[in-house]
Amino acid sequence: MDHNASPAGLENPAALNRRTFLHTVGQTALLTAAAPLLLGGRIVQAAPTPASSAETAIGRLYESLSDTQKQTIALPFDHASRTKINANWHITKPVLRDDFYTDAQRKLADEIVKNVTSPDGYERIKLQTEDDDGGIEGYSIAFFGTPGKDKFEWELTGRHLTLRADGNTVDKAAFGGPIIYGHGEGDPKKNVFHYQTQQVNEVYRALDPQQAKVALIATAPGEANVPLQGSSGKFAGIPVKELKADQKALVEKTLGVLLAPYRKDDVDEVFAVLKETGGLDQLHLAFYQQGDLQEDKVWDMWRVEGPSFVWNFRGAPHVHAYINIGIVS
Repeated sequence: MDHNASPAGLENPAALNRRTFLHTVGQTALLTAAAPLLLGGRIVQAAPTPASSAETAIGRLYESLSDTQKQTIALPFDHASRTKINANWHITKPVLRDDFYTDAQRKLADEIVKNVTSPDGYERIKLQTEDDDGGIEGYSIAFFGTPGKDKFEWELTGRHLTLRADGNTVDKAAFGGPIIYGHGEGDPKKNVFHYQTQQVNEVYRALDPQQAKVALIATAPGEANVPLQGSSGKFAGIPVKELKADQKALVEKTLGVLLAPYRKDDVDEVFAVLKETGGLDQLHLAFYQQGDLQEDKVWDMWRVEGPSFVWNFRGAPHVHAYINIGIVS
């Protein structure tokens, strides 16, 4: 896939204001991103592998490390930091712009980010990281385990971003574990992820008054409270299984929009996890009155959750989104 290609029908994004371009994509192409994978469609069991493009770049980057670099950023697979999540932290101290890394290594790190995202997702992350910390080079990387040998994982962390790639060696975990995205820009017109809130609120507006009453809750939970609860969990909001067929179709379309920034292999694995654990009917939708940025009843805080799925979006005062998707043993 050519990650530099323009979406169909749009001009070359380099010739456009980047925010305008992303807004246009967010309002058009992404709204048709979801294939009918759960409602009558047949899902293909797919996931990244050690031979996927991001993972092969991870292997090349690892092989390029000096012994001194490995002592600093290469950690055991079972290191405690691999399972921690935070919207603003660095697993390892050196950031990519430091002299600790070579230009070639910085290019490989950027290649990995590009290959774990879609073309639109990569552009959004580039803009978000530029706003929040001067670009991707303000972020840090870490290796857990050895690429190509049993289990391994690569992580990029920093302000409002955690990305992972694991070649599907982390069992039953989409994306290799919880991921985070966000943006320090609070103005909905400038925030690169506000299109997701707009799409999720389309679902809210499609609810009838009684459904909306069940779905709307006064206070949001803690943003990092995203453990997978399994089949015995208790979930806030309205169960998707109680929705009508056209409402369920809109929920599936919305999941596709949320997942559109990521590579197809990871998206396919998410839908495979959902299908294996009950499909759309396992999910609940909650919208929170707290943090209504413009007092317009476009709910800026919302949560999609089920036994194997948590997507918690805190859109006020700016975006912190925590995602955790996987099968509980």
